[in-house]
Formats: sequence, C-alpha cells, structure tokens
Amino acid sequence: MLFKLMIFFIFIFIFFNLRNFLKLKRKKKVFKAKKLIIFNKKNLNNWMNLTKQERFNLSKQESVIYLDKRKLLLNEIRKEYKKISRENSEENIEEK
Repeated sequence: MLFKLMIFFIFIFIFFNLRNFLKLKRKKKVFKAKKLIIFNKKNLNNWMNLTKQERFNLSKQESVIYLDKRKLLLNEIRKEYKKISRENSEENIEEK
C-alpha cells in the first residue's frame, strides 16, 4: 500500500515537472518567433552582418505584418463606407 502510494506521488511529481518544462520551452519558441528587429541608418552595419537567410526571414516577417495592417485598414474603410452609404440611402428615402 505504501509502495503504491509512493509510486503514485512520484509519478505526479514527474508529470508536473515535465509539464512545466514543456511550457517553458514553448514560451521560449514563441518569444523567438515574435522577435522583430527594426533596422535604420544607425544600425545599418548590423543589417549587413546578418546572413542572407536572416535578412530574408526579417523581410518576410515585415511583409506579413504590413499585410495584416493593410487588411485591418481595408476592413475599417469598408465598414465606414457601408455606414455612410446606408445613411445616404436612408436620407434619400426620407426625402421622397
């Protein structure tokens, strides 16, 4: 009985430690993936020191971010246009 209880607690202890370890590892991957370095004239040498693959990945990330911002802006413009067109159509109906 005591032996089974000890094995059970050891199993639970190992399970929680393994789970915490995997969570930390996952968080590190996420932080690395979201790291975005912005380059300008001051740090041009840093840009030049990057490998071709790193420069490609950075430009790819920037283009994805740009596309996301553009989509959001277009959605806002469409919503505004719909709102304005509805108001104009309602005014035209009221005038007749």
